Amino acid sequence: MSGLRVVPTWRHGQERLYVCLTDGRNVAWYDRDASRVNLLSEERESDVLDVLAPFLTGQVTVGPPAVPTPVELARMALHPDDDLAPNRPGEALRIALERDPVPARRLRADPRHRALAAEETVGDALDGLEAGGWRVLHSVPLPGGARIHHLLIGPGGLFCVGTLAVRKQRVRIADPMVTVGRGEPVPLLRTIRSDAGRASFALTAEVRPVLVLAGSGVADLDVAAPPRDVRVLREGDLPALARLGGVLKPADVEALHALARDRHTWRRV
Repeated sequence: MSGLRVVPTWRHGQERLYVCLTDGRNVAWYDRDASRVNLLSEERESDVLDVLAPFLTGQVTVGPPAVPTPVELARMALHPDDDLAPNRPGEALRIALERDPVPARRLRADPRHRALAAEETVGDALDGLEAGGWRVLHSVPLPGGARIHHLLIGPGGLFCVGTLAVRKQRVRIADPMVTVGRGEPVPLLRTIRSDAGRASFALTAEVRPVLVLAGSGVADLDVAAPPRDVRVLREGDLPALARLGGVLKPADVEALHALARDRHTWRRV
């Protein structure tokens, strides 16, 4: 008998099977997602593999634990309450609707529902870029009650993405004003530039502003002149961002994502 036992646990959202001595000390753990057995004592390799045999699936790598990178160490040290990575698209709007729901007898639909649907649509499209080496954060809070709808970080650089809900309406853009249908003009481009500037200050890197028109389609887009330094996209144009590159290396992307996901990064901008 080896005197080893297997203890299943969850760590950082992933299942791990720890191999322990009778006194509770760990000698190894099996990470199913990584298909790797990490040994703390190479002398016990044979015993560890024997006791893990019923749990192993497919080919596994066996060896000492990898030395964590500075980015991984920072992520592990981040308190869950300060981690923005789990935020869903439209997280702030979801919370606002839960705290202040629409009265049952209200005649007009709450515009927050349309705004939330637009953020969810754009957020899902941006999440789909992660396979190409991009990272996305949603609903990034800024001091003063402002927020960045989506922050996109990847090979093509950093983008502050604002979402505007439209429903087969005419959109007129006369920098910095944006008018949807018969609504009042709003200096939306100025707001997006400001948010991008604050993000650049927080991350000490250039962040470019993007406005995405999302919803059931734009009946007509009237742009008086190409907006200065703001990219205006329709919802279907988002995959074009995935083709951008040559700005950040993968290690830079991960480092900036680790910095941006920390709530404390945004408290002084």
